[in-house]
Amino acid sequence: MSTKVRPCLSVVIPCYNEEATIQSLINLVLDSKWVAEIIVVDDGSKDRSREILATVNDPKVRVVLHDVNKGKGAALRTGFQHATSEFVIVQDADLEYDPSEYPQVLEPLLDDRADVVFGSRFLSGRPHRVLYFWHSLGNKFLTLMSNMFTDLNLTDMETCYKCFRREVIQSIDIEEDRFGFEPEITAKLAKSRVRIYEVGISYSGRTYDEGKKIGWRDGVRAVYCIVRYSKVGDKFAPLLKN
Repeated sequence: MSTKVRPCLSVVIPCYNEEATIQSLINLVLDSKWVAEIIVVDDGSKDRSREILATVNDPKVRVVLHDVNKGKGAALRTGFQHATSEFVIVQDADLEYDPSEYPQVLEPLLDDRADVVFGSRFLSGRPHRVLYFWHSLGNKFLTLMSNMFTDLNLTDMETCYKCFRREVIQSIDIEEDRFGFEPEITAKLAKSRVRIYEVGISYSGRTYDEGKKIGWRDGVRAVYCIVRYSKVGDKFAPLLKN
């Protein structure tokens, strides 16, 4: 990998009721010399998130507002449309993922070995906060099921850190409005036959008391999406439509 740092990364941050972390997260992202622009999509927050975002005064930061809460997938769809840099990465606003690890995620892209990179929480020996057994098991089950339908060998389909060449992500029609984005985008990437890499990352997960939002209903929806957006699902699309 070239050691020359150049701002080449659009960071898309979906934000919903993240007043406790959004300012700190933006500061951490701005610390990265790889970042060319930050696109924060506030998805109808009802706390002080919008007030905080209104005080951000940095030319790299753009804030896009949704009038109502539409979901993470909808916020990402908006953010991707506004991205202008060579590469685009998803960054949750909750400080579970560390922006200092952008260089590791970017490396296969900068070396022209990959078109998309997944940052895997299960691939590395880097620090991980110890939390929910059943949540971890659910993630692994969904990844296994996704792999069965896509014929990929990912270790962490549900990871937030997905980094794309801009033309790749902007060429994909994102249909899911909530957390179904993860299996949907994975299935569509698999069908497009782009070059996909995984790299290990650290993870500092938060509890539900600290604001974690994903629940069992999202897991059920993920199973639906794995089937719906697979090649098998394409054959039965009229029956699987919402």
